[in-house]
Amino acid sequence: MWQTIRASALDRHVHEEGYAALVLSGGYEEAGDRGRFQVKEGDAIFHEPFEAHLDRFSETGAVVLNLRLPVGGSYAPGIAKVADPDSVARVAEGSRRDAVDLLFSVTTSEVPRPADWPDVLAAALMQNPSLKLSQWAEKNGIAPWAVSRGFALVFGVSPEAFRARIRARYALKSIQDTQAPLARIAAELGFADQSHMTRSVKQLTGIAPQAWRFRCKWIQDKKKPRRLERNYAPDSLSALPSHSVFYQDCQPAPPVWRDRSPSHEHRLAT
Repeated sequence: MWQTIRASALDRHVHEEGYAALVLSGGYEEAGDRGRFQVKEGDAIFHEPFEAHLDRFSETGAVVLNLRLPVGGSYAPGIAKVADPDSVARVAEGSRRDAVDLLFSVTTSEVPRPADWPDVLAAALMQNPSLKLSQWAEKNGIAPWAVSRGFALVFGVSPEAFRARIRARYALKSIQDTQAPLARIAAELGFADQSHMTRSVKQLTGIAPQAWRFRCKWIQDKKKPRRLERNYAPDSLSALPSHSVFYQDCQPAPPVWRDRSPSHEHRLAT
């Protein structure tokens, strides 16, 4: 489905599913949880679930192909270069899944250079979500009020809010990928206590850490092989371990979200 959006900017928004945005023509600026990117034809931005960003478009607008990424898939979030974006678009007309596979195979990751000090601060917060903003401001010779105002002009949120989202996303990843106690994760990431982390993760995803951890444990238990008794007779083929297929990894059924994931394709123009 092609969608035409006639706007110079899209306000900061959140997508609950991971997706890739492949620019087929034109360009725009994206500023979000992964930093700021200046994208043009042949660029692709890979987004993780629950990332937030805003977009600013030039007068020429842009044509973008959005493709949902597989849940639990391994990919590097951020910007990448695609030599022949039209080939991915042609494959997407027949199969979205094949288009994603092709996109993964033809992309080359890039590391954008910071354009200004807000980009430097964003990178520092992504690396260390416990960074003291007052110390960073003093070290870089910028007044605290100027740091807050200048950062918000670029990213649409204060550096404090940006840092809180980064910390919550780190917590979510640790909850999903490790068996560490929730209290330890909260302490290591600089939360005031476990309740503080619970509120932050629930605000980010709509789901509490205990629910994420329970779902991950349930998925892992289901994946464990089960020894069949000699006289075991399953009621159906679906009861056999060899027929159990899981397409999601630690993803509970989502509640009603703040917004929906992007359509597979949309056209952006002014």
